[in-house]
Amino acid sequence: MLVQTVPFLLRQVAGCLLLSGLLAGCGHSLPELPGFDSATWRTDSYGCQNRRTALLPVLEKHRDLLYGARVNDITRLLGHPDEEELGEQSDKVYIYYVASGLQCSTGHPRSGRARVLLRSGATGTITEVILPVLSSR
Repeated sequence: MLVQTVPFLLRQVAGCLLLSGLLAGCGHSLPELPGFDSATWRTDSYGCQNRRTALLPVLEKHRDLLYGARVNDITRLLGHPDEEELGEQSDKVYIYYVASGLQCSTGHPRSGRARVLLRSGATGTITEVILPVLSSR
């Protein structure tokens, strides 16, 4: 009985290792975005200092690099999101405000103001990128 159990356990362990390797390989690491000042973006919490607005054209230019990037790499680049929403199943939406608005008042109430939305799927990679269109004044 023990002889039959050992090969079964080895197959189970090997299967788990293989699955872990496949899941870890999902997505791609995010390369540097030339011209994007990550430190400026991260220090402009909720977009209240209006510094993120100037960085939007760089994000737009490199938008394709954001698709399929791992969420951890996005967080390293943009910092912790201003807000998170849980979507259907295991989807998440990460929200970054880019201009000052209602969200800058005490308690950071939700605002419909200009914001970057990044949706991640079950694999922890970015599946949708929505950038605001800002009107020039």
